[in-house]
Order: sequence, then C-alpha cells, then structure tokens
Amino acid sequence: MATPDHIKLLDSLHPLENKVLFCFSQDDTLSASDIMNSSGLDESRLDMASGWLQSKGLLAVTGETVTTYEILTETGAEYKEKGTPETRIIAALREKKQFTVKDIIQFWGMDPTEVSSAVGSLKASNVVRIAQGGILELVPAGDTTPFELLQEVIDETGGASIALSTLPAHKQAVIQANFHKRGKGKGIFRITEKKNRFYGLTADGKKVFKLIRERGAVSEEASALTPEMLKQGTWKNKKFRAYNIALNPPRQSIGRKHPYKEFLDFVKYKFIGMGFEEMRGPLVENEFWDMDALFMPQFHPARNIHDVYFVREPGSSKKIEEPFGKRVAAAHKDGGKTGSTGWRYAFDLERAKRLILRSQGTAVSARTLASGPKIPGKYFSIARCFRYDAVDATHAPDFYQVEGIVLGEGIDFKALLGLLKLFGQEIAKASEFQFRPAYFPFTEPSVELHVKHPELGWMELGGAGMFRPEVTVPLGVNVPVIAWGLGLDRMAMVALGIQDIRDLFSRDLDFIRTKKIQLNK
Repeated sequence: MATPDHIKLLDSLHPLENKVLFCFSQDDTLSASDIMNSSGLDESRLDMASGWLQSKGLLAVTGETVTTYEILTETGAEYKEKGTPETRIIAALREKKQFTVKDIIQFWGMDPTEVSSAVGSLKASNVVRIAQGGILELVPAGDTTPFELLQEVIDETGGASIALSTLPAHKQAVIQANFHKRGKGKGIFRITEKKNRFYGLTADGKKVFKLIRERGAVSEEASALTPEMLKQGTWKNKKFRAYNIALNPPRQSIGRKHPYKEFLDFVKYKFIGMGFEEMRGPLVENEFWDMDALFMPQFHPARNIHDVYFVREPGSSKKIEEPFGKRVAAAHKDGGKTGSTGWRYAFDLERAKRLILRSQGTAVSARTLASGPKIPGKYFSIARCFRYDAVDATHAPDFYQVEGIVLGEGIDFKALLGLLKLFGQEIAKASEFQFRPAYFPFTEPSVELHVKHPELGWMELGGAGMFRPEVTVPLGVNVPVIAWGLGLDRMAMVALGIQDIRDLFSRDLDFIRTKKIQLNK
C-alpha cells in the first residue's frame, strides 16, 4: 500500500525519472538498451535519471554484461584506404617493380619509422630480402598469409564498431595483436568495452510505479512560472514540478589568487617585514649589466645562444652608462683599481651593448650598486629570468629568482649563511639544508643552498657569496657586499607541496582553489 512518503516521492520525481519508471511493469527487469528504446532517452540522460532513482531507493542494478568492440584507429582507417605498408610492398614486388627502402621513404609518402618497421617485419618473416644495391626482392617460398589476413580484417571492419565475439577466433587474434587501447597511437585497431546494465524496481519503486500507472502517461512539467504563462493563462493547464527545499544550494566558488602568485606575494612581504627594500630592473637587459658588470668574462660559455636568449630587434642598447663602462672594461682587462689582474683580454664595449632576456636576477643587484645605495643597506628583488633549459619536473626555460644584497662594514660570510638558512626555513618551509661550495665569477667565497624536497630529494635553490672587489669597486661601492640569487620556483614546490615545476602555472581550477602554502612544516 502506498504511503504519504511514496506520494511525496512521486511528486519529487523529475520528468526523466518518470520516463524511466514508466517503462517497467512490476515484475520486469529491463536492460539499459530496453529502457532507451522504450523511453527515447539517450545514454547520458538514462545514466543521470537512473542514478537519481537509485539514490531515492526506487531502482536497483540487478546485473551487468560487458561487450568488447573493435574499431579502426586513424592509422587503421588509412590502411583501409591505402593498404598496410607490408601489403603495399608485397603488391609492388609482385608487379616486378624495383625499389629500395630509401625509394619507399622518398616517393611513397610513408613515415620512415613505419617503413623500417614494415621492412623489418617482412624480412623477419622471410617474405622479402635485400639484394645487391639495396633492392628489395620477394622470397619465392615466403608466406604472405599473415599480412594478407591483417589487410582482410581491416577491410571487413570499415568505420563501424564490431563486437569481437561475432568474429572467428583467428581474426580476433589478429585484432588483439594489432590494437591500441586509446588515442591516436600507431595501433591499427582500438578495443573498447561497453557495459549494459540491467535494472529492476525495488519494493518502494513498485509502489511508486503503481501510482505512476494510476496517474497515466508522463506529461511534461514546468519548472518555473513565466510572464507568458500568466498573460495567456496557460499556467492553468500546466503541471508544475515540486520544489525540494532540502537540497543543498549550488556551490559558489569565490575568486582567489593563483597559489604561485600568492607565494610570490608571501615572499615579498617576508622580505619587507625583515627590513629589506625592493629593487627593480628591466626584463630586457644588455650584456653589460647582466654579465660584464658582474665580472663575467666575455668568453664565458654562458654567453652563447645555448644559455641566454638574444633579442633580435633591436639587437643592442644605444649606450653604456659612464663612468661604469670604462671602469668595468678596465677591471676585465687588467683589474683597474680593484687590486686584481683582471681576465687579461681586450674588453669589447660594443658586445656589452647586446640585448638579451635577463638571465639572472643579479643584474638588478648590479644596477642597484651603481645607483648609490644606502650603506648599511638591505635590498631584494623578485626577478623573472630566462635561460635555456630542457623542461622537466624541476627545470623550466623561465623562472623567478629572489635576488638580494646586504652591504655594510660589518658584513661577512657567516652572516650570509645565517640569512640563507633563514630563507630556507621561512620561505621554502624546508627543514633540511645543505651548504655546498660553488664557483661564480662575481663572488668569492661562493656557496650553493640545497634543500630536501619530501618527494624529489635534494634540490639546489641557488647560489650566493661575497661580491668580489672587481664587481663592487667599479660600481662605486667600497664596503663588503653579500649577495644571493635563489630559485623561487623550487622554493614554491616545497612550500606548496607539489612535485612538478610545471604545476606552478597550472590552470586547473581545483588546484587553484585548494592549494595553499604549507605554513606548518
């Protein structure tokens, strides 16, 4: 007997649910195919309606069958039209044509890898051999049946899906040997599985179904009262869908900063909180400030196209600021007034004007030192840099560095190590550190900071050191200067708990909404 709860359930049904239930008699078990044929619903709408009915306890899955189908991939469709490489080669040889593997690649329009694979397969099956001059020949007793059978199966398949169970066993074996599970791979066949579910009414479902039968055929329901209905009076003949005020409202996703932008702001506020002043510099820089002012010789390998990106137009800046151009040139040639012997080569001022994409944040520090900084003083910069690199989980061709300098009479290397450890703890949120000796043309002594990523192991964050007199003196600074350039991208990987540097620029909304800096590490 139907209860008030059953009537309430009936009133809450969506038109799609009504259509599904109306397909049943009380004792029936129907397949998904039967329901789609009877109701006119497509597969996606049936899945949606059946899911709702199952959640309400009106419908249950009573069984499931799985049918395996095969269909041609893009490669298979091409072979259906032109023939497989093997059958094309066999057919051409039977016509007494003479050609080499190179001829096939050049004149048949086939991929070299495909040709190599086909010829290798024919040779391994003792169907063809390579004669004098690289000419291909048919082996008289060679068995071409496997290759012809494959072409036969391809031709029979056509563009439609075919159930594997309808094919003879030997043809099923051919398909299994030449399939690719998905996508645009080089497989000839794609094999898919299609599930067909069987549904039956539950005890409550049968009672609600009875009420549906008493009510009659499913009618279209209106979900909203419109001005047109009121004007024309058509609302009187409409059945309105009941509102379910127990449903949760739709989730509203508020806007927020990208996690990496949030991390960059976090770094900026940390430095400002420690009393540092921000310094800025251009993305397009000349070699003078990016390398020469940092005592990097003009024959250094980092200056070639494999490490830096050159600007095509304009290719050079108009001038080098003086007196820094002459002082730096002297430091490179013979040390100038720095007490050094320099690099002992003729400095090329025109080369120093060449424009590049900034390859290191230290260029910003060089400009700051030349601008008359405060002494004592603390400066930092969040600098985007560009350097050629193969992209992988920890490398990218463009990256952010947090660049900094501290200058004053009492500054020494011990103070630098203390700052680096502080940065690793406060910014990268790392708990394990390593300081490793390093070499840079512009610092002495030099050090690299390494931190341990929980998944990727030890990672280098960047280099640091005491600026050499060959850097500071030509720029007008005569006090000790400590400097560092640390990779913010890798710091962010640790702080955000991610394993791939490319995820820092993810457009995945779930990542953007949920990923946060791990403050408690």
